[in-house]
Amino acid sequence: MIVGIGLDVVHVSRLERWEKIPGLLDRYFHPEELAAAMSRGSGATLSLAARFAAKEAFGKAIGTGLSGITLKNILVLNNHNGKPCIHLFGNALEAFEKSGGEQVHLSLTHERDNALAMVVVEGGLHGVQG
Repeated sequence: MIVGIGLDVVHVSRLERWEKIPGLLDRYFHPEELAAAMSRGSGATLSLAARFAAKEAFGKAIGTGLSGITLKNILVLNNHNGKPCIHLFGNALEAFEKSGGEQVHLSLTHERDNALAMVVVEGGLHGVQG
């Protein structure tokens, strides 16, 4: 059962401005996210913009927004096949569980000026026969 859907767009120029403010990226991104993004060289800013959009979309999908959630507790990485995945910790995990969520699906895309993310949260999966 779908618990919620979230969609967000981030203008890449926003992240370009943030990169110039010492410590700001460390405030919003998990160290693993920053390392993965920086490994992309010239695509780092696009990668970070997409990941920030994912965090915003996650808040919308659980129905609470990001109020009370530490953004670093939402870790967006790619698996071995390149598929983006959300890993939750601390207050982000608590908010997810409180929403009834059991599984998160994420899609990211970006092109020059914009990055977009869509999050689908599923719940009620236990006990479902397939």
